[in-house]
Amino acid sequence: MWSGANRAAEEFYAGLLQEFDEKKKGICKDPFIYEADIQVQLISKGQANPLKNILHENETIFIVEKVPLEKEEPSHIEELQFEETAISDLSTGENVGLLALPVGRARQLIGFYTMAHNPNMTHLKINRPVTALPPLWVRCDGSDPEGIGWLGAELISTSSNITGIVLYMVTCKVDKNYSVNLEDLKKSHKKRHHLSTLTASGFAQYELFKSTALDDTVAASQTRITLDISWSPVDEILQTPPLSSTATLNITVESGEPRGPLSQLHRELKFLLVLADGLRTGVTEWPEPLEAKSAVELVQEFLNELNKLNEFGDSTNKDTEIVKHDAAAVDRSIECLLTVRGDLDFAEQLWCKMSSSVISYQDLVKCFTLVIQSLQRGDIQPWLHSGSNSLLSKLIYQSYHGTMDMVSLSGTVPVQMLLEIGLDKLKKDYICFFIGQELASLNHLEYFISPSVDTQEQVHRVQKLHHILEIVVSCMLFIKPQHELLFSLTQSCIKYYEQNPLDEQHIFQLPVRPTAVKDLYQNEKPQKWRVEINSGQKKVKTVWQLSDSPPVDHLNFHRPDFSELTLNGSLEERISFTNMVTCSQVHFK
Repeated sequence: MWSGANRAAEEFYAGLLQEFDEKKKGICKDPFIYEADIQVQLISKGQANPLKNILHENETIFIVEKVPLEKEEPSHIEELQFEETAISDLSTGENVGLLALPVGRARQLIGFYTMAHNPNMTHLKINRPVTALPPLWVRCDGSDPEGIGWLGAELISTSSNITGIVLYMVTCKVDKNYSVNLEDLKKSHKKRHHLSTLTASGFAQYELFKSTALDDTVAASQTRITLDISWSPVDEILQTPPLSSTATLNITVESGEPRGPLSQLHRELKFLLVLADGLRTGVTEWPEPLEAKSAVELVQEFLNELNKLNEFGDSTNKDTEIVKHDAAAVDRSIECLLTVRGDLDFAEQLWCKMSSSVISYQDLVKCFTLVIQSLQRGDIQPWLHSGSNSLLSKLIYQSYHGTMDMVSLSGTVPVQMLLEIGLDKLKKDYICFFIGQELASLNHLEYFISPSVDTQEQVHRVQKLHHILEIVVSCMLFIKPQHELLFSLTQSCIKYYEQNPLDEQHIFQLPVRPTAVKDLYQNEKPQKWRVEINSGQKKVKTVWQLSDSPPVDHLNFHRPDFSELTLNGSLEERISFTNMVTCSQVHFK
């Protein structure tokens, strides 16, 4: 019996060590398989972590679970069983419950990990000194009376020796009528760890905004704003965080919310990306037009109107009227947030018309042919903003003097021309907002608006600037922060995107004073509330948490009957999940 356990511990440790060493060397591979039915994966810092709702730490860990079953054609009985499981599953939709191990098997694997690191187990065929490995966590199926969802083990070590191990147990259950007392939690912690002094730290998370799906065919965006608050000491369970707490806003924004005030501006950006991709790949996938009239008709009408204005010799006033109309048409819903520009020049007005109506390369050629012919004949003398280096701008400046270069509207030239005026227009839109709202200066925005890099890079940078705008506007709409906070958020986003590629999944974190956001949380129920009891030793702790979603994603929970719904409550309001993290400390003598 013992010889078999020894061999198993040696093999298990050898597999963990190999996985650990290869990860350090940058060798990426699939999870390693242990005894045919178990897989082990090393999760590094920054990777998706299934324990994120429990550990609240971002560290490297081993995850142990069953090898996923290969998909086979299910029998009729299996189909029924699968449907029953799916109905009772409150996870993210993936049936990760199949990956959990029985608690007995999980305890055995934790035992192997402990044996291998115990310096007293000198009979094991393991190189000494033993390499201290990252913590090990095993998915459990919750089939035991306590409902264990995870078992974990983490080493206690000094600079040169492994002195012990902390064994963790995570339980989770649906508990509508939870009854827990803070003093009872403290007494239990003291008794378990034989300690006389302890501290209780609190954490609460409030969901300030979360996007919802428009309908069954359009998924909800990933836009989400939460407020995390930490404090100590904790006076009672579900205590409202005091104003002396530490608070952080967590902001994730997905661009292009159809109902948002920036939807039209985002469509212009997407059209810009279509043009840039067309130049890069040689294939342009034209979007559906917004206008009923063709691009050629719109441009011809625009040119005719300008020609009439020239005849009356009052082009300035009329241009301004057209500008105001077009600017409002770009996005009427954003007038209160994004300053409506009353100074769109000829090229920017042309962009507004063409970006909403062009559906082919031929449209581009015909539209620019009309423009160039009007310039050559002197029918129009449009005004432009200074500083533009686009090809169209150069032709317009030349037309002022009655001589123009010959331009061949073939190959990529028409696409490049439209892309250039679109870049100029969008850059000015963003500058107008950030400077108008006193959130940034031209120096702050230099990286994003600089024309000194190639066109493709300019498009990437403008795309990042648009995402910053989406983040700031989302906060203005949903949490209405003070200007000081908006300025800090804008500067944080600018610094991030000066050094990183576009990442709409990135969580922007902004420290805030609780007094500045107290109206957002003091009368609200937290999405998550947690108390952590410890005695100065970080690894020795007791954690109790209440949340409105299951912190253990692989367990199936019974859903309350819909008949329990009342006129004054929703199903979500009636479901609460409690989970406990307890630990025991073992010293190697």
